[in-house]
Amino acid sequence: MRHIFGNLLKHKAAVCAIILLLMTQAYCDLALPTYTSDIVDVGLQQYGIEDCVMTQMRAETGEALQGMLTPEGREAFAAAYTRNEETGNYELQQITKEQRQALSEQLQQPLVLLYASAHMDDLMEQTGMDASAMQAMKDDPAAMQEMLAKYGEMSDSIMEQIAVQSVTQEYEACGIDLSALQRTYLLTTGAKMMALSLLMLAAAVLCGYLAAKTAAKIGMELRSGVFKNVLSFSSVEMNRFSTASLITRSTNDIQQIQMVTVMLLRMVLYAPVLGIGAILKVVTTKTGMGWIIVVAVVVISGLVLVLMSVTLPKFKMMQKLVDRLNLVSREILTGLPVIRAFSREKFEEERFDKANRDLMGTQLFTNRVMTLMMPAMMMLMNAVTVLIVWVGGKGIDMGSLQVGDMIAFISYTMQIIMSFLMITMISVMLPRAGVAADRIAEVIQTEGSIRDAQQVRDGERAEWNGKIEFSDVSFRYEGADENALSHLSFIAEPGKTTAIIGSTGCGKSTLVNLIPRFYDVTHGTITIDGINIRELSQKKLRSLLGIVPQKGVLFSGDIASNLKFGGDGITDEQMEEAAQIAQAAEFIEEKPGGYHSEIAQGGTNVSGGQKQRLSIARAIAKHPKVLIFDDSFSALDYKTDAALRRALAEKTADATVIIVAQRINTILHADQILVLEEGRIVGKGTHRELLETCEAYQEIANSQLSEEELKGGVC
Repeated sequence: MRHIFGNLLKHKAAVCAIILLLMTQAYCDLALPTYTSDIVDVGLQQYGIEDCVMTQMRAETGEALQGMLTPEGREAFAAAYTRNEETGNYELQQITKEQRQALSEQLQQPLVLLYASAHMDDLMEQTGMDASAMQAMKDDPAAMQEMLAKYGEMSDSIMEQIAVQSVTQEYEACGIDLSALQRTYLLTTGAKMMALSLLMLAAAVLCGYLAAKTAAKIGMELRSGVFKNVLSFSSVEMNRFSTASLITRSTNDIQQIQMVTVMLLRMVLYAPVLGIGAILKVVTTKTGMGWIIVVAVVVISGLVLVLMSVTLPKFKMMQKLVDRLNLVSREILTGLPVIRAFSREKFEEERFDKANRDLMGTQLFTNRVMTLMMPAMMMLMNAVTVLIVWVGGKGIDMGSLQVGDMIAFISYTMQIIMSFLMITMISVMLPRAGVAADRIAEVIQTEGSIRDAQQVRDGERAEWNGKIEFSDVSFRYEGADENALSHLSFIAEPGKTTAIIGSTGCGKSTLVNLIPRFYDVTHGTITIDGINIRELSQKKLRSLLGIVPQKGVLFSGDIASNLKFGGDGITDEQMEEAAQIAQAAEFIEEKPGGYHSEIAQGGTNVSGGQKQRLSIARAIAKHPKVLIFDDSFSALDYKTDAALRRALAEKTADATVIIVAQRINTILHADQILVLEEGRIVGKGTHRELLETCEAYQEIANSQLSEEELKGGVC
């Protein structure tokens, strides 16, 4: 999980901007239920009258109120109101919000007293007081204030409603149009809600854009990091991870991280802000239903813990199953001709079906768990809503709760539950993304076993000849019990051809793979022009080499792009000359597009011999100092083979040529032939010399050459 958050830390500016936008969105989201409550309670029930401060009142009402106010209240009243000499009414002056709030608190009980005097029967019905208590309050203002104060502590909403009713009656008496007042309040509040909604929409859209952009950048950086590091891997690391696993990590795993990153930025950061804000709002409503929130949170937390404990092991298993499916798919697709040749289609279908079903079973399990989560959450939300309505309905009936407050409470409760729902959804996906992030980090943090020296010697020579020398070289594959090559010593000189021959599995390809440092020797040294290849940078070393692998590999594009693959400086003339030497020019020119003819992925639209010749031409085109052919003439007919070797000898006379071959005919004219057997050199010399001195070479020659060829010594 730390790797996911570590990726986010690299984009601090974007994350901070997203947090600010989310806070703006949460503020708007939390403010809307309050306005909804105000529309119901104030706009509809109270004609838009928000508090006990009247904009104007009759003279007798003002004098009656002042008679019931405290000294502080009378002082506040005098500061807020002035007497209109023409009408005799009191009119409200410009006052601050704090002054208005303080004055409203002072006027509430006196207004209730006025209402009580005029509507004793209605007040008795609303408050539940008996006639004797109400009469005592009317006769004794002090007793009335004391009882109303006590009653007000029990139900502030009732006191406020009675006071507002008194204000409403006073407005009617003053001739104020209550419908216009109500309409103005509703339109003003509605405009505020519309403005908040638009602001919330803008914040949400911008936040979503930044989150998607940040996630895309993280995905791009991870893909780049994986690809860059994989390019530095030696065969040891490639064998450790496998190609199928690296493909899965570069695609599926990074997609998982991108998707979860968007959800983290949009939900995980937003949910706590919304949830905490909603809880604070619920606390301030004083509805007495806070225990419902506690019960809902406990149930949701338990559900999240159960989901996490059940799904986490399955998500870890799922990534391995995806790797397995990719591996099987890749093997089947690349080995299709062999499968058909041996009529093993049914077996491979069953093998793929097993890998596919294993993955499907795990995915179905996790999907069922996630599918169960949503109905459970919806049921919980609906149950909480019903409980709030039931408890709140009783409160409204008793007069301790207003309809708008209950609506706001339901809205805030749903926001709290939605916050937990968002966290639950991401908590189900986070484990899988965490596993994916760990797998990506494993690739990026893996250092290649073959690295450049801290101080390289690339610039010590102005001219390179390409002399290769093996000095007591041994090599052992990682995890192997025995050496693949043991104590090899020889020199491959410029202008000469060194051939390597031996039985299958004797270490021929391993030997030539040591020269470009696809593997590093475990003992001894390999030098080029007297400099240890480990003291050269890999880029410099490989720039001196032209390698034709045992299996020709072509890339999608055209013939020209493949032949110029060795560097941007290769000209058309050099490319065409290389094609002539490799005996590829004839079939290239026969194609309609010539050198711009398309090459399919993997070179599937050319024959095996054509693919080998193009691979050879690609190596020759870069004019290397050392040419390495790893059994690269096996798909060529004898005529083409002979013509290619003659042209190669003429055009690359100054290069060091190293040929790995299975056929003696290919290496008859080599200046030096090395005979390998079980990783050791058992013979060294020319063809004639080895026929006389090397038993292993004699056995190979007897199996491949006729009696006349053996006697003549040449082919």
